[in-house]
Amino acid sequence: MSLTSARIRNDRYLLDTATIDKALQQGQPATPLLRQGLASADQVLRARFLEGTPAVELVALRAEMVDALVTRVWDLHLSEAGAQATLVAVGGYGRGELHPGSDTDLLVVLADSAQNCFDHALNCIVTQLWDIGLQVGHSVRTIAECVQEAAQDITVATNLMESRLLAGSAGLYRSMLEATGAERIWPSREFFEAKWREQLARHEKHHDTAHNLEPNLKESPGGLRDIHMIGWVAKRHFGASTLHDLVDHEFLTESEYGTLMRGQYFLWDLRFALHVLTERREDRLLFDYQATLARQFGYRDTEHTLAVEELMQRYYRIVMALSCLNEMLLQLYQEAILYADLDETPRRLNKRFQVKRGFIEVTQGNVFRRYPFALLEVFLLIQEHPEVKGVRAATIRLMRQHHYLIDERFRNDLRCRSLFMEILRQPHGITHELRRMHTYGILGRYLPAIGRITGRMQYDLFHAYTVDSHILMVVRNLRRFAEPEFAHEFPLCSALINRLPKPELLYVAGLFHDIGKGRGGDHSELGAEEAHQFCIHHGLSRYDSRLVAWLVRHHLLMSMTAQRRDTSDPQVINEFARKVGDLQHLNYLYLLTVGDIRGTNPKLWNAWREALLLELYHFTQRAIRRGLGNPIDAEELIGETQAQARKALRAHGLHHMSVHAIWRPFTADYFLRYSAAEIAWHTAAIHGLSGEAQLPLILIDLASSRGGTEVFVYTRDRDHIFALTVAALSQLGLDIQDARIITTENGHTLDSYLVLEDTGKAIAAGFREREIIEQLSNMLRHVDQLPQPVPRALPRRLRHFSTQTQIEFTADPHNDRTAMELITGDHPGLLAEVGYAFAHCGVRLQNAKIATIGERAEDVFFLADRNNHALDEATQKCLHARLRHLLTDDAELRMRADGV
Repeated sequence: MSLTSARIRNDRYLLDTATIDKALQQGQPATPLLRQGLASADQVLRARFLEGTPAVELVALRAEMVDALVTRVWDLHLSEAGAQATLVAVGGYGRGELHPGSDTDLLVVLADSAQNCFDHALNCIVTQLWDIGLQVGHSVRTIAECVQEAAQDITVATNLMESRLLAGSAGLYRSMLEATGAERIWPSREFFEAKWREQLARHEKHHDTAHNLEPNLKESPGGLRDIHMIGWVAKRHFGASTLHDLVDHEFLTESEYGTLMRGQYFLWDLRFALHVLTERREDRLLFDYQATLARQFGYRDTEHTLAVEELMQRYYRIVMALSCLNEMLLQLYQEAILYADLDETPRRLNKRFQVKRGFIEVTQGNVFRRYPFALLEVFLLIQEHPEVKGVRAATIRLMRQHHYLIDERFRNDLRCRSLFMEILRQPHGITHELRRMHTYGILGRYLPAIGRITGRMQYDLFHAYTVDSHILMVVRNLRRFAEPEFAHEFPLCSALINRLPKPELLYVAGLFHDIGKGRGGDHSELGAEEAHQFCIHHGLSRYDSRLVAWLVRHHLLMSMTAQRRDTSDPQVINEFARKVGDLQHLNYLYLLTVGDIRGTNPKLWNAWREALLLELYHFTQRAIRRGLGNPIDAEELIGETQAQARKALRAHGLHHMSVHAIWRPFTADYFLRYSAAEIAWHTAAIHGLSGEAQLPLILIDLASSRGGTEVFVYTRDRDHIFALTVAALSQLGLDIQDARIITTENGHTLDSYLVLEDTGKAIAAGFREREIIEQLSNMLRHVDQLPQPVPRALPRRLRHFSTQTQIEFTADPHNDRTAMELITGDHPGLLAEVGYAFAHCGVRLQNAKIATIGERAEDVFFLADRNNHALDEATQKCLHARLRHLLTDDAELRMRADGV
């Protein structure tokens, strides 16, 4: 008999089952009738959601509506099956939770005697369910097969455990449940261990953080799967039918249960909205949808915060709270399931804390009330006792309940200030305990500025994590430099940090470097002020306090200099060295810079950036050691580089007169911008040429010391060389990281391009290397055929960001050239468009710094006219107009092509 709940019977606006049944009795075709019923019901549910009905009501109502349709299809084909078959809802459908795009997961259980008896009818049922518009997942098994599959696969066992009878034999369904229960397969201990391993693997897949920019509402840490995990174990071990049963078993307080339910309902609202917006199953909170959902949920842009950032901050804070509850409950499960039979005498650490079964706990329930400083002491004790596996769940609960004790009086308590600094001075466990403090809500209470930026995202592609997650990631990177087992990753960083007199100053700078974000104004200045106040308040010397504040204020200085200034210019190095002042500041700043870049976005750090920073570090180190009153001299530097190159070339058999002949037309810029090894490489290859007919000469260094793959071009100078080269490299799908363009005095050009594959890796030897040489050679032999740039489709993630194009020219009189800064939306083929504009306006490129900051391109080009002088006003206007035309028109073409 068809399953129709009272709510469905009484809600004819949703699904008029009486009319459907009457039409079926009259012999009307079932498929169009049921298809119309489903489509109409889903429209009503969508409308109700958009009018404000919460998803918690609608997911249950949709499951009941689908019950009515599915059971009617069953009755049309298998109403006479009797005790031979039963229809069961499993998965989310079994829990009675169906979002608009959710699959309808079904299991048909057959009696042993009914195998192959209902094949035709079952095929008709499944086909008809698809035809009416349901996304059906189904399986057909006997009880023995259910047992076999469940025993082999924990996922199958989980689905059966939360199944629900829809139609057919109730006796057969009860027999299946009994055969697959905890008494027969997957006893609660094994079930818990398997699901725990499953969760750990799932969290690792999502980088063990809920704070990814495009989180998965189900699978990310703190998501719906973590809530399901709690329910599955409760059902298996306690026979719990609802999460509220955990309150009765004293695993949750009413307050914690409320937090859990509010979090689930919010995630359900987001998921329901996603399915409505995309008109399909979509659990990823992609950039494509975030802004629209923010408006739908009532958020609006403010002076300092975007609506989408407000929505996402709420999301991140909720999943952080859910993650904490998940951790606490899983530990309680461990104690109840894994350690129930262990009777271990606690080992006292002091009068406030003890260790039992590997977990630290309070000795009495009033410890935090009597000794508030113990809210920090517990983390220091874990560091001092590495055998401790974590905090006992009951103690986590007490810590959460006593957050309110962390107030101004607490922060001013000398014991608390000393404990916090002692945590940062420990040789081990700093990152783990800071993250634990953050998860339990202690860190944000002790440092209110951390509390303000908890869950704050930045709506761009540059920052892969929320501000608080990024800060803790940076501290983790800095700590990793100090660990001997990771010394091979960054040898210089490891050597430097172990020579620092006070590494805790670096960790404090890491904690505060981005803490001023989201308030308006310069976050570096705001953070520097807060860092200085913190240091003084925590008893650091005035010198140390000023050092930390300086690091926070200038934490972007080194990366900006390396990526946007011409570091081959001794004046740039001397200027940077004066700002840094001494080797100690340089060492601290270099470590913070590397840790910061690596903690911003996993894809941001590459061999090219590593080489840039390393080069700037060594140049500055040398300048400081010479003395700031004795700056690096260009002629001296050129002489040293040439001497080293000559020595290498002599070893390869080149006569010094041959070298002198090749070098005679090379300008001083060439010897400043290239290393001795690169100059020797170029010189030997040019010496091997038999004449001009062999040009262009294309050389490839697959693993350049500058990071990535270096492509060197030596050919006769022409107006379009740069434009043609970048067009060819763009067509090959290569990302250009850096460009150095040198014109000789006898009409040749010496150009180098540092490139990476779009995966961020260097070029592979073999076919790819030959392909690059062949493409460039063909392009550069036809210098009069400059191809018009062709707009290419934008990658998905770039389509949702709009960057206003900015073009700014700055005089560089020392080098008789003009610097042009271009900020625009990044897109495939950008440099080819820039090269085309240079060619159109008769501009020569001397050097370039290419930087992609998420969805933004922030490039600096050092330019000259055809006579190698700075650009005049007319040429600047030509270039400005041409770039505006190209970038604006192409952006519109790309948007139309992408359907935006």
